[in-house]
Amino acid sequence: MNSFKNIEEIFEAYNKLRVLVIGDVMIDSYISGVIERMSPEAPVPVVLIKGKEDRLGGAANVALNIKAMGATPMLCSMIGDDKHGELFLGLMENQNLSKEGILSSKHKITTVKTRVMATNHQLLRIDEEDIQSLNNHERSRLIERIKHLIDEKIDVIIFEDYDKGTIDKTLIAEVVAIAVAKNIPVAVDPKNKNFNDYIGVTLFKPNLKELKEGLQTEINKTNVESLRLAGAILHDEREINMVMITLSEEGVFMSNGQLQEIFPAHIRNIVDVSGAGDTVISVAALSLALGLNARQIGILSNLSGGLVCEQAGVVPIDKKQLLEEAKQMSLFD
Repeated sequence: MNSFKNIEEIFEAYNKLRVLVIGDVMIDSYISGVIERMSPEAPVPVVLIKGKEDRLGGAANVALNIKAMGATPMLCSMIGDDKHGELFLGLMENQNLSKEGILSSKHKITTVKTRVMATNHQLLRIDEEDIQSLNNHERSRLIERIKHLIDEKIDVIIFEDYDKGTIDKTLIAEVVAIAVAKNIPVAVDPKNKNFNDYIGVTLFKPNLKELKEGLQTEINKTNVESLRLAGAILHDEREINMVMITLSEEGVFMSNGQLQEIFPAHIRNIVDVSGAGDTVISVAALSLALGLNARQIGILSNLSGGLVCEQAGVVPIDKKQLLEEAKQMSLFD
């Protein structure tokens, strides 16, 4: 049980937390411009480039959200020993993020997602990636680095899985066993490949599509009973304590065995949903580390996901804005 008397105390307590983020990292590259004509070569628009920007993405965006909330992120991943890997490390330096958990391999390439934008709309995305799983040597190196970081004191662990090969069944099992032994809560943002391998974790946050594909069943996102039954499978068969299902425009469903509730999405001027899941898992994990209850975690996480959708591109949460809106919520009823 937590002993917080108000929302300000919670947001102040976030500042003391250390968070280990394990997962697939990438560079989100943006080419922005304007459309003035159609191409004479093909029926496609011609984009006149006005600017280019590279940002940290994937699990690195989770680390940025953790940092934006005042906590200390320790990002752990494998990148390629290539020019994009050097760029990635440079971007980490620019954001004052620790590189202690970042390893490189000559057998991998660094993931880059390039988005072509015009008038705040995405026209095209180009992906450069290698989704092969880590080999035994790479995995062993990564697990050793994870153990080292955990020994430096960690309050919560996040698995940020994008199916890009950093995380596999063996790594999950080893890290979860360590976390259980040390009483460290584990929050998971899953993807399809490893969906059924997250057993005994504290909080599991699939979106509806991932849940349907992972459980191979149809689920009605507006029906609490349908969502409850899906959550029960995860509680009973996977020994998961808390289930958070993100439902896009419908909000978030939370279940911990006692509470089963949909927290409706707030009315927003939605510009871009990219990265909203990263923000949701970040706020959920921090709140989990503080011992907040399922209802409080659901309210704060749902609120945070909506806020970042008002910004173009993948951006971290604005803690001050989140606090101001959270003050209006009934978090302690």
